[in-house]
Amino acid sequence: MSKQKKFILQESEIPTQWYNIQADMVNKPMPPLNPATHQPLKAEDLFPIFAEECSRQELDQTNAWIDIPEEVQDKYRFYRSTPLVRAYELEKALDTPAHIYFKNESTNPLGSHKVNSALPQCYYCKQQGVTNVTTETGAGQWGAALSYAARVFGLEAAVYQVKITLQQKPYRSIMMRTFGATVEGSPSMSTRAGKNIITRDPMHPGSLGTAISEAIELAMSTPNCKYTLGSVLSHVTLHQSIIGLEAEKQMEMAGEYPDTVIACFGGGSNFGGLAFPFLRHNILDGKNTEFIAAEPASCPKLTRGKFEYDFGDEAGYTPLLPMFTLGHDFKPANIHAGGLRYHGAGTIVSQLLKDNLMRGVDIPQLESFESGMLFARTEGIIPAPESCHAIAATIREALKCKESGEQKVILFNLSGHGLIDMPSYDSFINGDLRNYTITDEEIAKSLSTVPKM
Repeated sequence: MSKQKKFILQESEIPTQWYNIQADMVNKPMPPLNPATHQPLKAEDLFPIFAEECSRQELDQTNAWIDIPEEVQDKYRFYRSTPLVRAYELEKALDTPAHIYFKNESTNPLGSHKVNSALPQCYYCKQQGVTNVTTETGAGQWGAALSYAARVFGLEAAVYQVKITLQQKPYRSIMMRTFGATVEGSPSMSTRAGKNIITRDPMHPGSLGTAISEAIELAMSTPNCKYTLGSVLSHVTLHQSIIGLEAEKQMEMAGEYPDTVIACFGGGSNFGGLAFPFLRHNILDGKNTEFIAAEPASCPKLTRGKFEYDFGDEAGYTPLLPMFTLGHDFKPANIHAGGLRYHGAGTIVSQLLKDNLMRGVDIPQLESFESGMLFARTEGIIPAPESCHAIAATIREALKCKESGEQKVILFNLSGHGLIDMPSYDSFINGDLRNYTITDEEIAKSLSTVPKM
């Protein structure tokens, strides 16, 4: 008897609402603060930067379910549902009794989960009469998704890509420009924030923190322009909940329920997108699923960061966010998982971590690529370097099952493919990649920049 490999929803079964976990959390996330007054922000305080509807969604701790606009649903149908896949060959290679599933977000035309939030953010901007959007991007998945979504809704897009990943992944910027966006490496000389960073450190490789500063500055100084963000903030994770809501239905089709849910972690969008719909059953129904966020060992905010109010960017333009942070001046190592090189965790994830409803693990760069290579050779998909971290954490858990004999069900998010990341695989195969270590002294020095409350 053949075993079913993929589970795919019909278009009529695609969820029509997003899930907002804030409404169900016993301990709500602490509020973002105005950096000048240290008073909690209201939605209208965010209107100068973000689309108004995104600003309202950001601070909504009441409504568990938010309707997906019909026009966004129409665009989702271009590529959703994405498959839930049983990783039989990976299980075989590991000789594990665990049942391993992955939600394959790499199947959409942009190659990653990021488009799930890019479409609604651009839709809300268009509805508001905005004509231009700006953003940052690390590895380029978000920049490509935002550039596409802006084109779909007739907006002009400007993207600041982290300088080191612009050099490592040139095809990402070509994708953005194909959709009509302008792209600049960050830090750049085109903004005051960029000039200040380059003045302090002429060889600064860039980070998501530097690129966010530049994108916000451009948005604030450009008429009829709004800033869009690909991770970290709560409204982004809200939009990404489409992943987990689909996976719920698909796991039911498979006749199983996850004991462990895993995703890579940069700011929290794909982790929360997969995890939060399942986590609600822990909160409301007494389920005992374990949730694991896999971050790079060179940027370990969950495992070695400190819970503080800190800026979300390097220049200090954003509100103060309550989060686990390495300090907004933290300069991440030049790893190839550019989307994970961010100093802080989103406010929701930070609260959940405080409440022991999830945990973080840190993955060295070489282990992540070793895991990605095994996955490619067994399942036939070359994963993005970011997703390799989730695969590595999954392999760790599956090998624990091999030792214990437990037949756990493990679900992880394949957040994107690595077909535009082949130079990083070439470096790994040639033995040119290395692990990066971060000392306690380096973390302490960076944390010294966190504002004193």
